[in-house]
Amino acid sequence: MPQEVEIRRKLRDDFLHYAERCLFIRTKAGKVEPLKLNKAQRYIHERLEEQRRKTGKIRAVLLKGRQQGASTYTEGRFYWRVSHRKGVRAFILTHEADSTSALFEMAERYHENCPVLVKPSTGASNAKELIFDKLDSGYKVGTAGNKSVGRGNTLQLFHGSEVGFWPHAAEHAKGIMQAIPDEPGTEVLLESTANGIGNYFHQQWQKAEAGESEYQAIFVPWYWQDEYRKPVPDGFCATPDEEELKALYGLDDNQIMFRRFKIAELSADGEDGESAFKQEYPFTAAEAFQVSGEDTLIRPETVVKARNTKCLGSGPLKIGVDPSRYGDDRTSIIRRRNRAAFSLKSYAKRSTMEVAGIVHSIIREEKPAQVAVDVGGLGAGVLDRLIELGHGDIVVAVNFGGSALNPEKYRNKRAEMWGEMRDWLSGDMPTMVPDSDSLHSDLCAPRYSFDSNTRLVLESKEQMRKRGVRSPDEGDALALTFAEPVVIRESDTPIENPVGDNTAGY
Repeated sequence: MPQEVEIRRKLRDDFLHYAERCLFIRTKAGKVEPLKLNKAQRYIHERLEEQRRKTGKIRAVLLKGRQQGASTYTEGRFYWRVSHRKGVRAFILTHEADSTSALFEMAERYHENCPVLVKPSTGASNAKELIFDKLDSGYKVGTAGNKSVGRGNTLQLFHGSEVGFWPHAAEHAKGIMQAIPDEPGTEVLLESTANGIGNYFHQQWQKAEAGESEYQAIFVPWYWQDEYRKPVPDGFCATPDEEELKALYGLDDNQIMFRRFKIAELSADGEDGESAFKQEYPFTAAEAFQVSGEDTLIRPETVVKARNTKCLGSGPLKIGVDPSRYGDDRTSIIRRRNRAAFSLKSYAKRSTMEVAGIVHSIIREEKPAQVAVDVGGLGAGVLDRLIELGHGDIVVAVNFGGSALNPEKYRNKRAEMWGEMRDWLSGDMPTMVPDSDSLHSDLCAPRYSFDSNTRLVLESKEQMRKRGVRSPDEGDALALTFAEPVVIRESDTPIENPVGDNTAGY
């Protein structure tokens, strides 16, 4: 009948329509009810569908807090896909056996409660696999403890669950990840809470966040969950730090009370409950991966505030250029007028002449008062070419390891620029930076210490790489705008940047 055909078509093509009618879950209260997507799940869905429309496939790295429904959404999405299409195989790989069983039980519940109209015929099935015989499609789960799990399969849908905790992540990347063809209609979602830095999940997150892979980076903050709230007792009073969090993230007292409760709960046996909360229930991606927030030069909250600020930048235009070194890192360029940094752009695998050409065009079009270039690595060639093009009066060579203008306070030039940038960000006056996750991560990445002369020492790029953190190219580019003061010439007419230009361009 035409009406039934239309109903089937709608259920096949519209996941949101299908989910609330055909997918049933066991709630935290123990009841079996239709799946109604929460804010986090809807956000994940929108991001995935946007990528699918643009590229024909899905490749995503998802960072989230505890129990926000990412797995529930993904298993529902995959069940929908395999139960409506021929020859589609889904594989879910978890970090431990209990999680494997729990996710397969979820899939079985979806199947058991699926309306007859769209419920596929089941062939062979066991404790880890559902086979839909007439469709030649299937749904299978495995545990990451087995290095060879999933090898030899050809898959269209893959969900890596809690990837940050996989014991043999590199082996799985060589094995099961190679079983997914680079074809339209395929989907790969790597999902996890943070588990420190330097592991496979953190590496994949960094690449996705920086635009260095085909994966998109998706972050879900904890405070989107309606249930993450606690009643406020009589006499409740938020601390100054809590008031700042309320202002930054739009929290109410019930959410602050939930945070207090969890920090106390996570502080058992002498643990640092506040640091544990940041990992398990992060406000930002940068915060989630910070194992020790006390020794990072720039605090995540400081950057969040600047990302959410809109202000007019006046005064001379300064541009920071951090050329890629040996082609491995990003070439990053950013503009700053006094309190406002804007128009961040990053490029991958550009030659010396290409970078010089990009900067040459910027100088001609925007007429900056100063262009500071890191002359380490390929930067010297970029600087020489810019001077050759007639820009010697505005380009400034910056040697990160060179002497600071204030050698009694800073070990070297790079430490000085980052120290001045930190003071700029954390000062009393409002500051604006591009609303960019990758810049945010870069700014919060380097650690610091003090030498025997109490001078600030900034962690080097080489030291950061050893602990698994990418080179903070975008952060270095912004720091370069603090390299030297600008001598204002009569031709330097102050021009205000647009208030809305608080975005990153790639």
